[in-house]
Amino acid sequence: MNHPETPEGWQVWDLAQRLTGQLRIATGMGGTMVLGWDMTAALAMAQALGIDPLIAAECLPEIEAVMVRKLNEQMTSHERPDFRA
Repeated sequence: MNHPETPEGWQVWDLAQRLTGQLRIATGMGGTMVLGWDMTAALAMAQALGIDPLIAAECLPEIEAVMVRKLNEQMTSHERPDFRA
């Protein structure tokens, strides 16, 4: 199973779990689609939590890409989205 292996990794993973309220979503004729996180808010939250912003900036886009893909897959298959990532 993939999981963080360093204290910094766990900090970024915890941050990612807190970002569910920072989703950028687009709604149109084709339905609703998750675009990603508001990275300005994400990096501000990282700073407020004392997480190294360089590590957050390096790791969050990788986590974000998986989150976006999975949530959009769930929405197109009419499953209930699991925002806990």
